[in-house]
Order: sequence, then structure tokens, then C-alpha cells
Amino acid sequence: MDLEHLSGEDAPGLDAGVLSPVWAGHGESLSDEAWVAAMLDVEVALARAQARLGVVPEQAVGAIEAVVRSRPVEVTRLARRARASANPVVELVRTLMEAVAAQDPRAAEFVHRGGTSQDILDSAAMLLAARTLTRIDADLGRTADALARLAAGHAATPMAGRTLTQHAVPVTFGLKAAGWLTLVLDASDRVRRVRASLPAQLGGAAGTLAAYREYARLAGADPAGHAAALTAAFAEELGLRAPEAPWHTVRTPLADLGWAVVAVTGGLGKFATDVLGMARTEVDEVAEPGAEGSGASSAMPQKRNPVLATMIVSATRQAPAQALVLGQSLLAEDERSPGGWQSEWQPLREALRLATGAAHTAARLAEGLDVFPDHMLRNLRLTGGAVVSERLNAVLAPLLGKAAAKRLLADVAREAVTTRRSFEEVLAASPDLASASELPDGTKLADLLDPANYLGAAEELVERVLHRHRSRPTSNAED
Repeated sequence: MDLEHLSGEDAPGLDAGVLSPVWAGHGESLSDEAWVAAMLDVEVALARAQARLGVVPEQAVGAIEAVVRSRPVEVTRLARRARASANPVVELVRTLMEAVAAQDPRAAEFVHRGGTSQDILDSAAMLLAARTLTRIDADLGRTADALARLAAGHAATPMAGRTLTQHAVPVTFGLKAAGWLTLVLDASDRVRRVRASLPAQLGGAAGTLAAYREYARLAGADPAGHAAALTAAFAEELGLRAPEAPWHTVRTPLADLGWAVVAVTGGLGKFATDVLGMARTEVDEVAEPGAEGSGASSAMPQKRNPVLATMIVSATRQAPAQALVLGQSLLAEDERSPGGWQSEWQPLREALRLATGAAHTAARLAEGLDVFPDHMLRNLRLTGGAVVSERLNAVLAPLLGKAAAKRLLADVAREAVTTRRSFEEVLAASPDLASASELPDGTKLADLLDPANYLGAAEELVERVLHRHRSRPTSNAED
């Protein structure tokens, strides 16, 4: 490969995800080409909506659609020329009008009729966001189904619950998977709500739709009620919600998208973080699905790195920063924000890319996760029964007194660590325990120390989460 050929100013302007492998291979739907195509689709939708109301001739719509299908815009040139107007729509419209005029001079005057740049770009952004959220929700559905299978299959599989990195009390792997499932369901709910609320943008120069109404009057249509009718028709053409009013500087949709992305990446990030901890060599309770070359190291041939979880965590760490910019978009001046509007586009794209990549990667991770119950049980027994000290405290308190029971168990735990003996062995030899009366109901100390006998309501809790999963509709998002 000629590396010199790929360096410097002549290097191709390709962003394929080399520095963000979590979405590599899944970011094309948000590429520059995709944004331009979406803006062209919006121009067609506007012409079609106006034709439905008698403002644009059907023949002109056909001519515009025919030119758009030929994709007349060269993206690199458009990007460079966009600097002249601080947005790509001005050059896009000029290029589209020229291309339509070359085919049908009369139709060219109906391109972008009454529109403003923000109407086109905002509507294109919502169109791409809607498509992306639909894909994200589909992958969240795959992830949820896989996690539900893990939760159901391991509802009673004991493992060590860990708090502040240390063994706490026994839990079950099914309950842990149910926690992951809850986060995925929460994220999916948020995605669906935001997807259903995404609005088209139609306001004209300053949000009054004055030019749209004027063109309607000139075409012989009644301008009364035209703004609402056009907004509804335009939104229907795009499959978006018709807003009550233009939102040029009312940027709630951007803030909503930012939070939806954080909900997706954050929920999946918790799943991935737990997998990373459980996949450590010395823990070895789960492993990522193995595949040729997966998890390979450039230096260490033996490595099987948890790369899927690693990519998800990378998305989780980046997404809030992008969402922060989208949240700040609410601080928009006047009827058009200088710089605020322009600052949204790239963070929105990166946020959606990260969420898309994280959701797709999580589906692969959940569907192929290897689980090792015997290793979980091995780790659960590392402390020789100390993990059930909470239970012992409750049982011994009536016999020894609450404070004395807690002091005894703390002393036993320290001695077990110091002498490298098991907690069970030290406790059984304790004079304080021997001085207690017989354990209630003929309970044996060995039974109390068995972690599998102290799983609380884990199975019931798992079932409650599974019921939520089973009760949800497959999807309420439109393609």
C-alpha cells in the first residue's frame, strides 16, 4: 500500500469509523451522502405536500423527483461551498434548481418554494434520526430477547453479589441479567417515545410560514388554514409528527434525542461493564462469543479480549458529551440561532452513530455470551461462607444479642483472613458460638452457610422483569 498516497491534503475525505470501531460498518446511514440524500428527500416531500394543496403543479413534482433520483449533488463540493452560507442547504438548493432547470425550466421555480434552510436541514435531521431510532430499537429488541433467555435460564444460578468490588451477599446470575434487561427495556421505551414525537420542521424565514401562505395565495388557494394543512401534509410525506408550531429556536427535539442516546448507551454500558469484570481471567464467570480473530491482540497470541464490551463502553463514555451539546441547543437566540444551530449537526450525528453501534454490538454480545455457572459457584465459595454473614447475623442476634452477634461475625471474618482459614472453620471453633443455645428449628450451621440457601426473592424478581418483557409490544416505531 502506498501510504504516502493516502496522506496530506489529497487524502480522500472518507469517515468510515476507523477511530470509532463501535459503529464501523453501521454508520453509513448517517454519512454525508445520507444527509444530502435526506435533504433532497425533504425537498421532494415539500413539493409533493404543496402539490396536494394546489400550490405546485404535479408535473413540476415529477420533474423534481426525477432529478433527485439521479442524486445531482457532489458531496465534497457541497461541503466546501457550504462555508459561504454556514449551512449546506443554500448550495444544495442552487444545485438542485440548476439540475431541474436543465430538464424542465418551468419546474425549477417550484423547487424549495417558500422554504428556508432550517426547514430542510432540521426535517432531514429528524428523518435520519427516526430511521436510526427504528434500527436501534430493533437491536435493543434482540438484546432484550437474549437477556430474557439468560435471566430465565439462570434465575436460580447462584453467584456472588458484589458491592464496592467485594463479595456482599449471594445473588443469582438470572437476577443480574434481569437488571440488564430492565435497562434495555427502559432504553427501548425512551427510544420509542422519542421516535414517535420527532417533528417535521416548517416555518419559513422566521417561523410564521408567511412565504408558504403567500405562494398559496398566488396559486389561487385560500391562505386561511394553509399553514396547518401544509405542515400536516409535509409531515405525513416524511412520516414525522406535525408540530403545533415551528421549532427553529425551540429545540426540545434535539435535547430529547440526546437523552435517548444517553439512555441507550448508558444502559448498555452497564451491561458491558459487568461483562468486563466477570470476564477477567481470575474471575472467569462469563466470556464473549468466540470467533476467528475476535479479541485478538497485536502482541499477545493467547489473548481473547472482551472487545464487544469494550466497544460498548467506549460509546457510553463518549455519548454524554455529544448529548451535552444537544442539551445546550435549548439556549437559542431570537428566531434563528447563530452558531447554536450549526453546532448541533455533528454532535447529533455522532450521538446517533454511537447509539447505533452500541445497540448492534450489545445484541451480538447478549446473543453469544458464554456463562460458566460452575465458576460462579467456585467464586461464591472463596470466602468459606463469609458471604452469608448477613444471614448469620439475623439468626444469631436473638441468641447472642444483636451487637454481640455482629461483633462475633466481624471477628471471625478478620481471623479467617489473617490465618488464611475458611470463615466456616473459624466460626465453628468459636467459643461464643458454642455458648449459644441450639440454633432454631434444628437448623444446621452448614445449611446456614450454604450460599444457595440465601438467595432471597431473586427468582420472584426475575419473573417480574420477564413479565414486563413478555407484555411489551414488539415495536411501535414506524420504519
